Amino acid sequence: MADFIQKTKRLVKLSSVIAQYGFDELFKRGDLEKYLPGNIKRKYSDKIDEINACTFYERIRMAIEEMGPVYVKFGQMLSNRKDILPEEMLLQLQKLQDNVEIEEVDVRKKMNLELGIEVDDYFSEIEEEPMASASIGQVFRGKLKNGEKVVVKIQRENIKPVIEADLEIMKNLAKTLENYYEEMKKMNIGDVVESFEKMLNEELSLSNELRNIERFANNFKRDERIHVPIVYKHLSNNHILTMEMIEGFKITDKEKIVEIGKKPEEIARTGLDLYLVQFLKHGFFHADPHPGNIFMAPEGEIVFIDFGAMGTLYPQDKELLENLLLHFIQKDVKKAIETIKELAVKYNVPDERQLERELTEIVYLVDGNVLSEISIGDIFEKVRVILNKNQVILPEDIYLLVKGVGQIEGIGRHLDPSLDIMKTMEPYAKRILRERMNPKYIFEKGTKKITQVSESWLSLPEDLRNISQKILNGELKHKHEVTGFKELLKILDRLVVAIIIASLLIASSIVVLSGIPPKINEIPVLGFLGYVISAILGIVEIIKKGKK
Repeated sequence: MADFIQKTKRLVKLSSVIAQYGFDELFKRGDLEKYLPGNIKRKYSDKIDEINACTFYERIRMAIEEMGPVYVKFGQMLSNRKDILPEEMLLQLQKLQDNVEIEEVDVRKKMNLELGIEVDDYFSEIEEEPMASASIGQVFRGKLKNGEKVVVKIQRENIKPVIEADLEIMKNLAKTLENYYEEMKKMNIGDVVESFEKMLNEELSLSNELRNIERFANNFKRDERIHVPIVYKHLSNNHILTMEMIEGFKITDKEKIVEIGKKPEEIARTGLDLYLVQFLKHGFFHADPHPGNIFMAPEGEIVFIDFGAMGTLYPQDKELLENLLLHFIQKDVKKAIETIKELAVKYNVPDERQLERELTEIVYLVDGNVLSEISIGDIFEKVRVILNKNQVILPEDIYLLVKGVGQIEGIGRHLDPSLDIMKTMEPYAKRILRERMNPKYIFEKGTKKITQVSESWLSLPEDLRNISQKILNGELKHKHEVTGFKELLKILDRLVVAIIIASLLIASSIVVLSGIPPKINEIPVLGFLGYVISAILGIVEIIKKGKK
């Protein structure tokens, strides 16, 4: 019942904002006017002329800001989606601000209740006024008994029911828009809302943010160029997060960088390299690396903050992304398209040759320009627009990555206008190429392919098994005439050799993966010999076939 009341309140608010900013026309066009309360339409009818003095996209921004923090965050997430939104709309979405009021909270009482502790046993001081206030939580300064300065992030009271109600409304609205507007259906607005729901729920959990910080810290524990804030698990839970206070300055402050004895150009390259390490090596990256979320410590270390939203590349997606990078460097557009299809959640390419031409233009655009003048963010956006035209939908984390790379590039170019992004990426491209050429990688991939083929053969479709059973029972009669019997024998002969080769490959792969000695260059000799024999048999068969 409480959920229904909350949802109703939010729906009334949403309806009134839509009417206030002159968007009730959308309801009329979609035959949805019946959902707009009559008193709301009458209430704002005298303000329509005044509001209509603003542009259509300005009114969208103003409406989103009035709808509340969930809609503001959704707008901010869409603010880089050039593939689905017009430029004028993107400019307005980039201006979105969280107009949130400071919420009064008794910090000590809240921590006592949530953590079951006496605050004075752990803190020598803690401020009652927040140093920062956002849509989901507020941040307070404090000092522990041992003198360490900390910040305490506290989630806003009763924020979860409001967010859940807004998300439910957004999902229903997305479904309705897809039903009535073909363009919305092509944009996959329902999938976008689902991805946003997942991201927002992750941000809502401060325990999730704590785990993100710990994982990030573990990834960079041996890298002296970066500092990750210390978290205090015993002073944290799902609604409270206590962590080290970072004393530094924004990474974009050139003057202060020089003051601590560093060069802005070096910091630009280091920051870019650290981001490349995040997604190319660890597959776990900061999803919103804007200047306000990256600081410089007085000692010269780079510090990322706000780990509520992180992107993850699963091993298979990470490998496909690496392959895609190699294919573009090698100008192999056909293979790049195949990799994109493997990476895609879904696709419906109407004209594959046109897609190939458009991506080839991108490849040669990069090849024909001075690398330091190329914006990788712009290139990514061009590719994304092309893919959207071809209804290629990628995993949401890939879109987060594109956004993150664009933000990091912007910071890098601010610090060093001549920053060569491609040159910074070269060592990673070479490493990926070495890994792909490594015999062990080839063996493992070969084994995986053979296993997949074996499983497919053993897992025959059920209908084929039924047909086989009918033949055995004499229930299915089949009349046929055999011709070319000699050719059939030759085919069977080659099939036997192929089975022998496949068996040798599987056995050799098992030996290689088990690491049985003796070894040469970390590769078991028996396994290597098995591959050599398989290769010789294969070559002999090819030669025999050629002679015939």
